[in-house]
Amino acid sequence: MHRSRNHKIIAGVCGGIAESLGMAPTVVRVLWLLLSLIPGPLWVAYVLMWILIPKAPESRYVGNRYVK
Repeated sequence: MHRSRNHKIIAGVCGGIAESLGMAPTVVRVLWLLLSLIPGPLWVAYVLMWILIPKAPESRYVGNRYVK
């Protein structure tokens, strides 16, 4: 799993999750937002993923598309 270079708003975490699962980044972002309404430190998980998950290498992108 990598953080997305193309589908990022803050750090590319949700975009990277979406690319890994083959989902649309918007769907993952909406799910993340809905989960963040539940009490708990979900923002801590996001920051940890931001730190621990590396950015996708540039060679994994052809134009605007992610290549597996």
